[in-house]
Order: sequence, then structure tokens, then C-alpha cells
Amino acid sequence: MIADAIRVLAGDCTVIVDGDDREEYRGRVTTLVKPDNTVLVHDVDGYQPVAWLTRADSVSSERAGGVTLVARKDDRLLRIAAHDRDGFAHYPASSAGVPVGDCPNPDCGGVLVRANGVHCVDCGDRYGVPADAAIRDDRCDCGLPRMRVERGLAFRVCLDRDCESLDEAVREAFDREWTCPDCGDDLRILRRGGLIAGCERYPECETGFAIPTGVVDGECACGLPTFDTGGGRRCLDATCERVREESAAPAEG
Repeated sequence: MIADAIRVLAGDCTVIVDGDDREEYRGRVTTLVKPDNTVLVHDVDGYQPVAWLTRADSVSSERAGGVTLVARKDDRLLRIAAHDRDGFAHYPASSAGVPVGDCPNPDCGGVLVRANGVHCVDCGDRYGVPADAAIRDDRCDCGLPRMRVERGLAFRVCLDRDCESLDEAVREAFDREWTCPDCGDDLRILRRGGLIAGCERYPECETGFAIPTGVVDGECACGLPTFDTGGGRRCLDATCERVREESAAPAEG
């Protein structure tokens, strides 16, 4: 179920902005209160609001003698009082994004969009996806689209990580495949904030490398794998310069 809502107050209103200076307006306006407490007061002219308050500390409503919205942030106050109210309502709202498929929930049937992850615009079901993931047309058995993510290999897994885990796919492919350059023990595929190849002797050995976006295409002179990424070829160790040194070296002959 969609939890967020936009509040709308429309009608003949007095708008008072009180801060360093005091401003007062009156007209038939529409006021929007977004879920993050940003307040926008619009009239018929142009695209810019008559008045606004970004991410107010508090927004309250009073109904005595009509409807009045009061928003406060630090020492600024925005007050909208309706003399003749056309409407005051709450409407479900979500982030707008690019459609990527239909919601597989049999009780919903809404549309999935990509915006801050992937979510359904009707029931609100949400799935976190990596920023570099490409959403595919093919579907998992659960009904959700799959995503393509490069983490050493190009993996295609379900949007729902409880259904098909990207971590498990990377772990199956690369766990213990590489050697810690500091102590010689195996590097394990772990999640510590993000996916890393970290020494199994942690915390005695704290060596760990974030797994970059890209596919493994060889071995660096330091012994770690190299990755073909959107920004060029690089070592698993982002601080290693040997790959760049090799690329810059003149060809023999």
C-alpha cells in the first residue's frame, strides 16, 4: 500500500511569508504539501510558486473557521489561510520513474517503475537495485523482471534478492578465487556496506577490496584480477597503478 501522500489545499487564500521580511498575498491558489514537508503555493502565472518552504521542520493544519496550513523552518513561517475553500484532501503519491514491467502481486496488477530502486505505483512494493543495473525484459519465475549487473561477470538475477541473490551469485563465482596480497590467505566474497573481496583472516588481516562494476579480463602484475569497466581497465585494488603503467608503456619493436 502506498504510504506517502501529497496534501492539497485549494481556494481563495491569504498567504503570509514571515522571516527576515514579511510578505502577504491573496488569490485563488493551490498549495501542495509533499511527504518531505516541502510546501509549494501555486497561482495561475508561470511555473514558479508564489511562496514555498523547502523541507519544513513542521507542517500543521487548523480547521477552526476554515482550513489554515502553518509551516515552520528555523525562523521562517509560511501560513496559508483559506477564506473560500475549493478543496482540502490527501492523495497517494510515489516517485515517478521509467516503467519496467507489471507488478507480479496477484492482488495488485499495477506498474513497476524505476526510481530510487524499483517500486509499484499502486501497492508500493519496493526493490532495491544497484545504480548500474540494467532492468531486462525477461522474467523470473516469481513474475518480477531480472536485472543485469556486472560484478566480475555479467549476472542476471531477480529484482527480489530474497528470490535470486546477487551476493550468492558473485560468491559462487569468485569466493576463494583470489589471494590476499598481504598475507597470502584466500579472499572471501563478503558484504560490508557493499560487496568486497576481503581476507578470510579478518580482523587479524584487514585487507579488502570493493568489487568494481565490470568484468574480469585478466591479471594485474600485482597478482590481483583486472576488470574491464566503463572507465577503462583497472585492478581489483583501486590504488594499484601497475595496470595504468602497463598501458602507458611503449610497445616493443
